[in-house]
Amino acid sequence: MFIKNHKKITFSVTAALMAGVMMMSFAGCADNSKDTAKTAESTTTAAQTKDNKTSDALSLWTDTAKLKTELTGYMKSITDEGGKDFIPVEDRIAVFDLDGTLFCETDPVYFDYRLLYHRVTEDEDYKDNATIFERETAEKIKTYMETGEQAEGLEVDHGKAVASSFAGMTVDEFENYVKEFKKQPAPSYEGMTNGEAFYKPMVEVVDYLIANEFKVYIVSGTDRLIVRGIVDGGLNIPPSQVIGSDETIVATKQRDVDGLDYVYEKSDDIILGGDFIVKNLKMNKVSVIAQEIGQQPVLAFGNSSGDASMAEYVLDDNKYKSMAVMLCCDDTERENGNPDKAQSMKETCEEKGWIAVSMKNDWTTIYGDKVTKK
Repeated sequence: MFIKNHKKITFSVTAALMAGVMMMSFAGCADNSKDTAKTAESTTTAAQTKDNKTSDALSLWTDTAKLKTELTGYMKSITDEGGKDFIPVEDRIAVFDLDGTLFCETDPVYFDYRLLYHRVTEDEDYKDNATIFERETAEKIKTYMETGEQAEGLEVDHGKAVASSFAGMTVDEFENYVKEFKKQPAPSYEGMTNGEAFYKPMVEVVDYLIANEFKVYIVSGTDRLIVRGIVDGGLNIPPSQVIGSDETIVATKQRDVDGLDYVYEKSDDIILGGDFIVKNLKMNKVSVIAQEIGQQPVLAFGNSSGDASMAEYVLDDNKYKSMAVMLCCDDTERENGNPDKAQSMKETCEEKGWIAVSMKNDWTTIYGDKVTKK
């Protein structure tokens, strides 16, 4: 009786185990199918993400634009971990000039020149307090706006006048002043404010680089704090990656005391000290890259002789595949172009091995279809 029942029990247990194994097998097949589907979905998503970094990323560039071809090819080669041109993420550094490279250069003169002119001659809260030097500098800017001829030494005079005319403002107050000036209508264009004057195709380039894990810096001749105000809301670049011309910055109660002899107090604010330090152009751009970035960039974007040293520095004996790009202001219908200056830059690019960008031929738009030149 016991043995007979034992056989039945053994058979029942065995059957149950076999049924369980079969059920687990079917469940495993179902789970494997789900895993396979998830893997396929993940692979597709990854492929789409990678593709989004390349296809249509430069949609505002014409198909014949040399930079579009060169940059997308460059990106494929330097992001290929198994390739000879691979660049580690930490070494993917790009530097951009601002005026004439990312942002309208002449409307009819530089943004920061017009900002100073507004401060000295139009600002009801300051114009009566402007110094003789500041007024003389404003007159030079007026002549520049009317004739297109820039007085010798105006770059430095302007820097000094900016430092003195905004002295005593906190850093935040100064940047907010810049942001308010951005809201005024652009003089030469319909449908655009001062602060909206970014070259949309170049904004695409910046976004494309960031999507491919580049750290993007602006290295400008414009005052650093002014550039921060301009960039805010226009480019995906943090203040820490903005380099420009500089003025002294001090504590409210510091006055003429040297920074080595003064201790910041809780009641202090950080304000503009009133003294101009350096105009960040030409070789000064290379020096400041070495000081503040601390490594050789692999990409440089500029538009003038003031950016030539930066371009050459990026190309010179670089351990990575590098590239220098210069914009040529050859569009006179959508932009305040200068054909002679553009032709000169194109010739320089051919001589130096830089890539020339034609605003006229390489871009489908500059400021957007709703913006027109007066």
